[in-house]
Amino acid sequence: MRTGSACRGFTLVEVMVALAIVALALPALMFSLQQQVDGTAYLRDKSLAQLIANNKLVELRLLTQARGSLFQGRDSGVAELAGRDWYWTLETATTEVQSFYRVEIAVREGDTDQRRPLYTLVGFMTSEGRTDDGA
Repeated sequence: MRTGSACRGFTLVEVMVALAIVALALPALMFSLQQQVDGTAYLRDKSLAQLIANNKLVELRLLTQARGSLFQGRDSGVAELAGRDWYWTLETATTEVQSFYRVEIAVREGDTDQRRPLYTLVGFMTSEGRTDDGA
């Protein structure tokens, strides 16, 4: 028997239980942090793609006003922003309203994924270059 005041430490079982709890919680925390980082990168990329699409719409508006007629059909190209290449496609289509066209601009990160754009901007323009953005 011990007499007097003795310091009591942790037993081996208590230390092992604490380590088991930490071992279970740490991977879950790391997974959550990784998802947060991925989500932030996706939002950054989507914002940059939106800038590309808006720039292409403004460029189309300026070209239409300079030429006096709206580009009709499909066009595609590459734009550089933030040190990266962005692939865009632009398509104009007629609507039921005379001299009123639907303009769709899709922006992708790479040229291989044609079916899923990162951002799509839809706007409507007259043949004189006035716009009504649907974004």
